[in-house]
Amino acid sequence: MYKQTIAFGDVLLEPQYSDITSRKEISLATPLDSRRQLAIPIIASPMDTVSEWEMAATMSSLGGMAVIHRYNTIEEQAAQVKNALEVQSCFVVGAAVGVSGDLVERAAECYNAGAKVICIDVAHGDHSLMNAAIDSLRRTFETGMHIMAGNVATLEGFNRLADWGADSIRVGIGGGSICSTRIQTGHGAPTLQSIIDCAQTDRTAKLIADGGIKNSGDIVKALAAGADAVMLGSLLAGTDETPSEAFRDRDGRCFKAYRGMASAEAQKDWRGKTSSLEGVSTTIPCKGPVKNVIEDLLTGMRSGLSYSGARSIPELQSKATFILQSHAASAESDTHILRR
Repeated sequence: MYKQTIAFGDVLLEPQYSDITSRKEISLATPLDSRRQLAIPIIASPMDTVSEWEMAATMSSLGGMAVIHRYNTIEEQAAQVKNALEVQSCFVVGAAVGVSGDLVERAAECYNAGAKVICIDVAHGDHSLMNAAIDSLRRTFETGMHIMAGNVATLEGFNRLADWGADSIRVGIGGGSICSTRIQTGHGAPTLQSIIDCAQTDRTAKLIADGGIKNSGDIVKALAAGADAVMLGSLLAGTDETPSEAFRDRDGRCFKAYRGMASAEAQKDWRGKTSSLEGVSTTIPCKGPVKNVIEDLLTGMRSGLSYSGARSIPELQSKATFILQSHAASAESDTHILRR
């Protein structure tokens, strides 16, 4: 038994009539829950080469947010949250916790430090341990805590996490650029297909597309398919605000580390041993301030909405029409002059 699926590269959005005369008419605001709204639908991933206090503070000042990773001591993570919130323009910070172990203690320290979004961070979220974790947090903390959970790849998994009490759910398994889950386990689904499937939910939990997003066009496709926001790792890696140290090669070119949290390197640094290896480690050219990267993405996203004649994300979702593209059409979509 199998079903047909589609990935970001398999489809395009069909251009539609537009009367938008300026990108300033377009709002990219999105609700995180009934109490909180992001001005831009971008969340930095909880990875130790992406999100610590500098990324969290900057992303919040730009209208998005970051989830500070959990691959450190509880005290260190809580200090990261506090450092981010000492920056005047920082309003919302997320913090990641595991699905078991020091879950409640870590969540408590980060929540009390000011992280009102707690992300239960696990590769396979459609699991009984996730049910227990959400239940523990709901019983321990007041309703002011936003619980972000995941990851899942199916509508059934999305609905289960929503019913267990998640406010937002990360959708996507195996699509990250440094993730080898699909190779190691044979499991996963194209992220765009998972978004399309999970967007059919009748629950109120917000959908966060996570994995496989390579450019602003993919973000537009994810939003059009039903995502409320996207979570980015590789697109933000290598920026000044990432915690990894910059270094130069023999030719003077600047690089930073970027690694999956299930890679051997990350696991050894975190707990001194490895278990299931479902990620790799690499280097990324230095990109400068993350603000520049975000502004470039937002420019592309606003242009994308204008091609559908949409002034908001909900309007994009109501108007969007996907069309399949062949291999030849995909090649035509690329800047193919460079291959001549």
